[in-house]
Amino acid sequence: MDAIGRLVHFGALLKQPICAPAARDALKYLRATGRPVLSANAAQANLKISGRSIASVSTYGCQAEHCGRATKLGRPRFTASPASLIFVQRETPFEPHPRSTPSCIPRRTFASTSSSRCSTIIPSSIMADRDILPATVKPSHYALSISALDFNSWTYHGKVTIDAEVTEPTKEIIINTLELKLAAAKITVTQNKSSQTYETTSFSYNERKQRATLVFADEIPASQQTSLEITFEGILNNDMAGFYRSKYKPVVPAAKSVPRDEDFHYMFSTQFESCDARRAFPCFDEPRLKATFDFEIEIPDDQVVLSNMPVKSTTPTVQGRQMVAFERTPVMSTYLLAWAVGDFEYVEAFTERRYNGKQIPVRVYTTRGLKEQGRWALEHAPKTIDLFSESFGIDYPLPKSDLLAVHEFTHGAMENWGLVTYRTTAVLFDPKTSDAQFKRRIAYVVAHELAHQWFGNLVTMDWWDELWLNESFATWAGWYAVDQFHPDWQVWATFLTDGMESAFALDSIRASHPIHVPVKDALDVNQIFDAISYLKGCSTLRMLVNHLGTKDFLKGVAIYLNKHAYGNAKTEALWAGLAESSGVDVDALMGNWIKKIGFPMLTVAEEPGQITVKQSRFLSTGDVKPEEDETVWWVPLGLQGKAGTQDVQTIALTAKEDTIRDVDNDFYKLNHNGTGFYRTNYPPARLAKLGSQLDKLTVDDKTSIIGSAAALARSGYGTTPALLSFLESFSGETSQVVWAQALDSLNAVKSIFNDDGAIKAGLEKFTLKLINDAVETVGWEPKGDEGFLVGLLRKRLLLSAVANNHPNSLDKGAQLFDTWSKDGTGLNPSLRSVVYRAGVKTDPAKAFDVLKKEWATSTSPDGKDFALAAVGHIRDENLINNKVIPFLFNMSSDSVASADMHSLGAVLSGNSAARPLLWKFFQDNYDLATKKMANPIVLDRFIRVTLNKFTDAKYLDEIDAFFRGKDTSAFDRTLEQVKDVVRGRAAYRQRDAAAIKEWLAANQYIS
Repeated sequence: MDAIGRLVHFGALLKQPICAPAARDALKYLRATGRPVLSANAAQANLKISGRSIASVSTYGCQAEHCGRATKLGRPRFTASPASLIFVQRETPFEPHPRSTPSCIPRRTFASTSSSRCSTIIPSSIMADRDILPATVKPSHYALSISALDFNSWTYHGKVTIDAEVTEPTKEIIINTLELKLAAAKITVTQNKSSQTYETTSFSYNERKQRATLVFADEIPASQQTSLEITFEGILNNDMAGFYRSKYKPVVPAAKSVPRDEDFHYMFSTQFESCDARRAFPCFDEPRLKATFDFEIEIPDDQVVLSNMPVKSTTPTVQGRQMVAFERTPVMSTYLLAWAVGDFEYVEAFTERRYNGKQIPVRVYTTRGLKEQGRWALEHAPKTIDLFSESFGIDYPLPKSDLLAVHEFTHGAMENWGLVTYRTTAVLFDPKTSDAQFKRRIAYVVAHELAHQWFGNLVTMDWWDELWLNESFATWAGWYAVDQFHPDWQVWATFLTDGMESAFALDSIRASHPIHVPVKDALDVNQIFDAISYLKGCSTLRMLVNHLGTKDFLKGVAIYLNKHAYGNAKTEALWAGLAESSGVDVDALMGNWIKKIGFPMLTVAEEPGQITVKQSRFLSTGDVKPEEDETVWWVPLGLQGKAGTQDVQTIALTAKEDTIRDVDNDFYKLNHNGTGFYRTNYPPARLAKLGSQLDKLTVDDKTSIIGSAAALARSGYGTTPALLSFLESFSGETSQVVWAQALDSLNAVKSIFNDDGAIKAGLEKFTLKLINDAVETVGWEPKGDEGFLVGLLRKRLLLSAVANNHPNSLDKGAQLFDTWSKDGTGLNPSLRSVVYRAGVKTDPAKAFDVLKKEWATSTSPDGKDFALAAVGHIRDENLINNKVIPFLFNMSSDSVASADMHSLGAVLSGNSAARPLLWKFFQDNYDLATKKMANPIVLDRFIRVTLNKFTDAKYLDEIDAFFRGKDTSAFDRTLEQVKDVVRGRAAYRQRDAAAIKEWLAANQYIS
């Protein structure tokens, strides 16, 4: 990039596009005055030539008649405010250095965007596909003040002042609001060094679109310098959206001012993604409308307040209260603003690397008494920041990084810039009471959210249809980081079972959606925070990384981030960066993976010395139609078994069908290490032979092949007897990951046929024979420093043993449950699920009471989760109807919180005895259910995990009949997906029942 190009590029970084002619004049002046060329000391520079605004330009060409040039004046004159431009000569193309902040990236000094800023012009054809705010007002800076928090009425007062450009004369300003009472608005317009103010108290509301229209009596003229001030009142709601309250029970005495009632204390925090900043303050709540933010809030002086940036000042107000103001944020989208108020304390560490000469402080905040449970997260966060700063070629751009445990939370975590908020189980770990599996979960979630500080925050998706750019990359980067820190954990093999299988499951139904999914209305986006946007996207990125190599992939990521820092971007921009780093036409490889629904199944046909591979779309129902099977994917084959070599061949299938010659007749495999996102359908004899060649397969290979065999059986492309025969080979397996995949596959079969007594008994006998030796080997007690995965293996095997009525394991578990419930004898925290399950199977009535008490009183971060999961396995119909279901749905303080309803609901729906009872109660008490699950994210998730387990097609008619005439807009996509899943399960049950019985009888598992 030449010097003029770099100046144009730098203008784009500052969101002040500069056309080439203007850049040429600027360059001449800089060189004529002896000033060096190209970087800046500020994030926004008010760059003008002779006082005239630089022309509005875009990738579609300069749109200004005179290009903003001032050549008649002999030389351009520059002004810059408030921070001056500092240019550094760089005559070679920019190459990001892994250990330094590139000179062309703004340092951590943030000023409000200039009112003379020019905006990229977007074609109207693109805008027509989006239901967005009018382009009349373009915000550049918010000053938000919150005061008068009322802990009795749960309300607060607010004032927001928005610096903006008004692009055309108007009497109306449309802004996003939800559940806010607007009191007054005024806009001050500055033109030609004079100002005029327009005021109004006339507002109209469009509740469906979540917009308010401010109606002014006089026309507001177009101006690049306006200031819109709105006063309002908001609600401290309990719906886990906007500015909301979370209830909790303190473990130590709390500060005096903390609000409380007979049952709970309360903390406050925000959750704005995707469209809930508008619940907290009036704003232009769209990802492209980035701005800087000044934030202040009045709080009780014995509590703590946090926000994206460090505290700037603290000023006493009324007695016992103080106003706390924060430093200005970088340019960012509204959904990334955050704050929290509560009785907080913290543990702190620092990054090892220095940023602008300083180590960055990293803190994990909790409510009082829990801070030590943040140590595991704190061990990972600073080194994750350092790793990503080096890997992405851009230093972490903020002066601090806070992590906050929130007691009630819709998701796992939220990546607010500089203040990441977490569900407690995603950030807190107690070595004495937590299940070891949460070590991996916390390490991953911390890394995932910190990856967003670059991918999503620094560079934000252009619109919600590009959500995958945020979430898929953060998912990949999260696993990448954990793999760097814990290579012995085999996290990419684990991803095959925990991640890729979930993506396969959703993408194998007709009602799935492409990774890049059209989103017209932002209010619909909640339903695509799913396994496609996170896990299929991550799976395809992993496939691409395997093809390009990690080094070139990360170099391309650095190019992408540098080019679009503090702006918005589309998928094509990422592909361009990766193409530049690798020399590969990435768009040609990945286009269909991103834009098309579904994934391929590779069907293999053998002849001596060669194989023919055919790709076709995979559907879980096994009934793909010709018009649904037109996509030709780029499929990296990962073939091992070429005659004369054991090297993995880097060949790809780019047609519907191809033949590969010189293949070893004795051994070959496709999809080495399961890096390709596709199912492999081997001939039955080859699958059986691979079962005798397990020593030639990696852990990842075995995991991938089991997953394919199970999916093929369920869909009818393969058979369940072939799957069971293949699984018989694994009785000597030692890998936790492989056992997890094998047992998951068996459980999926059992979930279909659990109400068939003969098949259920046969599959239990099959499972016990398969795991018996492994159960005896691993035992109940840890053996020295046995490693992380061995502990997980013990838990998984023993849980399977108890679930399938292994006599010794069931007796041992029941005994431990009895002594723990009577005497309080400590349990191995990683075996609680095993012991609880044994207690439920042995005496469900007693177990319910004991586990409900444990749910209410446990001090372990994960205690509630394990109690709820165990209760869901109760099969006594009387207990289910009279105790378990009321415990789930009641509104009282001793019932399951709405944020956790999916945890118990999912287990109940997987329980064949409870499933119809849960469905009946839900229908009979729909108003109660929707009242408790008022947050649409919570309701959508509950629908997803509770209605997808039916195995009889009659329930499809029941679902249709029940929801007919009801407003399903919050979960309409999900509803179609669960019905597709039920169709597949019902077809599988009808198709394979006889064949499974025949195989079980032939192999003496049933008589």
